[in-house]
Amino acid sequence: MLIGYARVSTDDQLLDLQQDALTKVGCERIFTDRESGAKATRLGLTSALDMLRTGDTLVVWRLDRLGRSLKNLIELTELLRERSIQLHSIQEGIDTSTSGGQLMFHLFGALAEFERNLIRERTNAGLTAARTRGKTGGRPKALEPNQRALVVSLYNEKQHSLDEICQMMGISRPTLYSYVAEEQNSAPQTNPRLGSS
Repeated sequence: MLIGYARVSTDDQLLDLQQDALTKVGCERIFTDRESGAKATRLGLTSALDMLRTGDTLVVWRLDRLGRSLKNLIELTELLRERSIQLHSIQEGIDTSTSGGQLMFHLFGALAEFERNLIRERTNAGLTAARTRGKTGGRPKALEPNQRALVVSLYNEKQHSLDEICQMMGISRPTLYSYVAEEQNSAPQTNPRLGSS
């Protein structure tokens, strides 16, 4: 089944040219959007993707009607490939049901993998550089060590409610519990079976 998708950026632009071209190649259904390709969610495109099944073909007048950026286009073509859905772009002459079109799909897939690897390498390099400067990941402690000790002291004295302590110190209950647990774990353990010598 051929499913068409057409998009124009503004209300004053016409969809006629794209719709005529999509109808001419035999699209049984055509979904449209009248909004910028920069928008993350486009209802027409979402509906078209929902309708497509394995073996179907998504037809667009031009590739720039489909993707809002090269990255987005690569992601969409990768999604189509994973679902075994073909892509046909009329203006560019790309048809993934042909060997040349399959080559294009593989190129898009290779570009997507290349970008993932670059992101992974940059992330790892950044983490390594941060570690060499003595920085570790994770959120910083909300309070200084002396303030954490005060939280534990207030908790142990049992003169204030948990909510009062949290409000005074500007922390949440889970944070309070983590400070108490941290203090208990760091306290030296005594063995009651051992007497004094």
